[in-house]
Amino acid sequence: MTDINQTSGEQAEVDPWAEAMNEQAAATQSDAAKPADPVFKALEDTGGNKALARTLDMIKDIPVTMSPILGKKKMTIKELLELSPGSVVQLDAMAGSPLVIMINNYEIAKGEVVVVNEHYGIRITEILTPSERMQNLIK
Repeated sequence: MTDINQTSGEQAEVDPWAEAMNEQAAATQSDAAKPADPVFKALEDTGGNKALARTLDMIKDIPVTMSPILGKKKMTIKELLELSPGSVVQLDAMAGSPLVIMINNYEIAKGEVVVVNEHYGIRITEILTPSERMQNLIK
């Protein structure tokens, strides 16, 4: 989107990621019927406990690996060795199903693929509750 007051010669390049984030924020604000998701809110509210706040500040810089999983396929070594450029591998996920978002190999959310200015991104559609995450650990 560009400002309607700008002339064609002075239109600045617009950041498409900022537009996507603004669109998401507008959708979140307009969805007043849905209660706020308290899944990660408790970490920020330390209740005045300075030791806990300091501990949280220390762990915030720990790097984690985020892996979006489109689907999975079990195959034999023979099938793997037969793959070549142009081979098609059928995954267990149905077309249009959400991606599974893993953090350090633990499922924490689901999302959908978005494309912004020829770059892929992920829109988080659901964050698993702590009890759902515990059930996934048992599997």
